[in-house]
Formats: sequence, C-alpha cells, structure tokens
Amino acid sequence: MSAPAITLLTDFGTADGYVAELKGVLVSLAPGVPIVDLSHDIPPQDIASGRLTVARYWRRFPVGTVHLVVVDPGVGTSRAAIAIASEGRLLVGPDNGVLSPALFSLDARVVQLPVDAAASATFHGRDVFAPVAAQLALGATLEQIGESFANAVRLRTPPPFRDAHGLLHGEVLTVDRFGNIITNLLIREPQGMVKIAGRAARLVRTYGEAARGELVALVGSSGFVEVAVREGSAAAALGATRGDSVVLSSGG
Repeated sequence: MSAPAITLLTDFGTADGYVAELKGVLVSLAPGVPIVDLSHDIPPQDIASGRLTVARYWRRFPVGTVHLVVVDPGVGTSRAAIAIASEGRLLVGPDNGVLSPALFSLDARVVQLPVDAAASATFHGRDVFAPVAAQLALGATLEQIGESFANAVRLRTPPPFRDAHGLLHGEVLTVDRFGNIITNLLIREPQGMVKIAGRAARLVRTYGEAARGELVALVGSSGFVEVAVREGSAAAALGATRGDSVVLSSGG
C-alpha cells in the first residue's frame, strides 16, 4: 500500500529547477503517490527555521505520510543522511537537526542511508533523499533502506527561565512573513506585558483587540507568544532578530 502523500519542504525556492528535479525523481519512482508542496521558501541554509516549520506540520498529515525535508548546508560532507519512523509518519533528510521534532517521540526509529558514490556531492536531495522517500512511499521499511543509527542530531527549542523577581525571560525564535516575532515564551493566559527591544507590548487575545499600528503580544497558533503590530511588521518596527531577548513582566 502506498503512502497517502509525499510532502516537500526545502530552501530551494522556485526560480531554478531544483524542486522540479526532486519531483521528477519522485513521480518516476513512485507514480501515483500525491506530492504536496509545503514550502520552498525556508531561508537558504536556515536549519533552525526548517526545524520550527517541521515541528508545526509533521503530525498534521495522516499516518503513513512521507515528509521529505531538504535544508542541507552540509551536503556532501560527513554529515549523515537519515530516515526516521515516528508516530506512524516517515521523514527523510540530512542529519543536521532539521528533523529533530520527530526524534523526541518515544517510538522514533532512525536509520542512516547509504550514499552512492555516483550521487552529486551538492544535491543529495535529488540523488539520495528523493529515491528513499519514493521507496518508503511504496512500502519499504526502514530496515530495508538503511542501518540503525543512534546518534542523530537533536536540536531543542531553548526553554525560557524565571528570574528571582518572577520575570520570565525568553528569546526570539523566528520572524514570520507577516513580521510577527515568534518567541519561546509559553503562557496559560494572555495577561501582562512583553518587553522587547526597549518597548513594551500588552498581551491580547486577538489581533482585533489592538489599534491599527499598535505593538501587542498574543499567543499564536503554535502556542508560543508572538509580538505583532496590527496591520504592520513588528520585526521592522523593532529591528528584532533571532536570539534577541524578550521578558514577560507578569502573567503566565
């Protein structure tokens, strides 16, 4: 029985033919299996952004789905190529932490994939990962495609911490296309103020509670606190980048 779908997440963009080459391999080796383009706009070589994106979607697809993820600045080096079975889904990609979200499940199993000497040293997506994704989509098992691998790279979202005064300290994880600043703060109720880049943003429940142009914070769909400007870009307004400090002054 074939997989419900093969999904694609890359940093390739769509201006060149790289995504087309991946799809050419997939439709040739696994004809009839649906291919779902998730995004090809991960910033180039941005493993952290890729990891956070994988965390959002990998469980949202049906059991049996094969997730092909190629954000691979170490392509052609000694970094391993891996496949993972976790919670009924299968993931294929480089061992650089981008697949970390699936590695923390208790049932996660990992194999290292062989890399043929004829594979391009600059395009494992086409020559290594896509063929394996096709095999898995057609019913191959991990044991049939690789050797057990115990040392996969596991990257975690840094946890916030509370200081002696009760303030919750966190950091910026990423910025989305709307300019919303996504932090690692987790809270139960939208109460208090979030301080970032010398500014304070009150916590609200929805964007509609803010005045146009107002800087606010709210709990986003990922569960993390986000800082936003209604009908604007918080990242542009604050000049915030990944790793910048954020502080929750009360609430949570």
